[in-house]
Amino acid sequence: MPNYQDDIEMYKVIYKITYPNGNIYISKDLVDTLNYYGNADSKLIEMDFTREQRKNLTVRKVILFEAENTEDKEINEKEVEFIKQYQSNNPSNGYNQWPKFKPEK
Repeated sequence: MPNYQDDIEMYKVIYKITYPNGNIYISKDLVDTLNYYGNADSKLIEMDFTREQRKNLTVRKVILFEAENTEDKEINEKEVEFIKQYQSNNPSNGYNQWPKFKPEK
């Protein structure tokens, strides 16, 4: 059986998940796995959708940043940068719970 992984370039990525209600979740994937959708708090997300809505749910995953040769530290910093930029840590916008959202005064 061929090893398809040999033909795929490995990237570290920052991605944005958009749910049908418009809320987003931003995270990183250090190995660029196609079917990975992060570690968002499932209970938090489930509160926003009825049982009926959960029967046919479409989410969108978009790569915001990718790098082939970079340190994990840089990816971690980029993740926080995008969370703040998109305010996905603001409970009215998204599901990121860290860093804590601080409204501008």
